[in-house]
Order: sequence, then structure tokens, then C-alpha cells
Amino acid sequence: MGCCTGRFSLICLCALQLLSALERQIFDFLGFQWAPILGNFLHIIVVILGLFGTIQYRPRYIMVYTVWTALWITWNVFIICFYLEVGGLSKDTDLMTFNISVHRSWWREHGPGCVRRVLPPSAHGMMDDYTYVSVTGCVLDFQYLEVIHSAVQILLSVKKIQGILQW
Repeated sequence: MGCCTGRFSLICLCALQLLSALERQIFDFLGFQWAPILGNFLHIIVVILGLFGTIQYRPRYIMVYTVWTALWITWNVFIICFYLEVGGLSKDTDLMTFNISVHRSWWREHGPGCVRRVLPPSAHGMMDDYTYVSVTGCVLDFQYLEVIHSAVQILLSVKKIQGILQW
């Protein structure tokens, strides 16, 4: 009944981070959230690098991963602040799409329990063929789902840093 080695624990945490980042990447693609897509892409690359560094014991790769993890934690704290509208940030801006499109979080219309109805725009209020969407009955609002995703990323990152320091 021995414990896992530190190295095995780091490998498992890297694998969990990779799965979590891939899941998040999929839903960010569905919502056309370009800033998180770019961040997730870089994170996936660095996690693979950290996984390789852990398996092959490459201290430089592990150091790059550690520095990136500090940036990743900062990014996720920003996302939490963004969706909870802390400090003048507003979840209704186009910041996450780089002001390219009017898309929002995929979870806004497809969250658990949400009933989505597409309403045609009124004849005198035509706005470039945009349809209006009414969402009701959500069990959990979309901003809290986004906050949970970021909190999981932070938790996994902190555990990984803790594992690196103990290794």
C-alpha cells in the first residue's frame, strides 16, 4: 500500500489538466470565444511540454511549465473577474471575441436545463438579420459555469505547482 511517486502524481495531474483544457477548448470553439481559444491552445502546448519534461526529467521544460502556470493562473483569475463583473469588467462586452463578433459563451444558451427559443426580430427593428434568443429555466447561469471551469483550471495548476515543489 505504497503511495504514488511524485513523478507519477505529476504525470496524472498533467493528464487531468490536458483533458480539462481540451474540454474547455471545445466549448470555447462552440461559442467563438477567440481570446480563450488562443489561451487554451497555448496552455495545451505547454502542458504537453510539461508532461514530456516530467516523463523525461527535463528540468528546463518543467521550469517553462512552472512559469507558464503562473500566467495561466493569472488568466483564469481574470476570467473569473470578467464573468463575475468585478472591477468594471462586463460579461456582455465583446472582449473575449476580440471585438470581431457578437458571439458569447456557448453556455449562455446551452447551459444545463436551459430552454432556448429563437424569436424573430420585429419588422421595424431589423438589425442585419440577427435573431433574438430567449433563454429560460437554466439550472445554473452561464457565468457560474465559466467561473467553475476557471476555478478547476486554477485548482489543477496549484496542485501541479505544489507537486513540482515537493518533487
